[in-house]
Amino acid sequence: MKKIINPWKGIKGYFCFGCSPDNEAGLKMEFYEEGNEVISMWHPEARYQGWLNTLHGGIQAVLLDEICAWTVVRKLQTTGVTSKMETRYLKPVKTTDDFITLKASVREQKRNLVTLDACIIDKEGDICTRATCIYYTFPPEKAKTEMFFCGCDVEDQEVTPAK
Repeated sequence: MKKIINPWKGIKGYFCFGCSPDNEAGLKMEFYEEGNEVISMWHPEARYQGWLNTLHGGIQAVLLDEICAWTVVRKLQTTGVTSKMETRYLKPVKTTDDFITLKASVREQKRNLVTLDACIIDKEGDICTRATCIYYTFPPEKAKTEMFFCGCDVEDQEVTPAK
């Protein structure tokens, strides 16, 4: 697995709730590439709970939306916006788990619309939440001028993400 390099790190004003390392209230997600999937290991905290020891469904949706966005960024080398998201909550995600795993991949692309599948997996390996996202992707020039996107690479060395 290789760590995906954040192409916006260091850009003034970059404060994404999902992935900016500088947003104190944010989730500070990091992403990895393994085959056709983008993966993130994330530590749930009690401050993100909806019910006692249970991760808020809205935070789960943010996590899933964010990993889908990064799948577009890495696999399609462009940016875009969420057009539609369908989320299925199958079992509670515990805030007492040391980590959860998120995975996403591209299902299909038709012109500028991309369908992605994503899921949240608990530490026991059970799928807790599934999402299907449809992204409207930007042409390269718009991604560059409006989203400051100039490509997304991975680090050279294989890594094992910290859990």
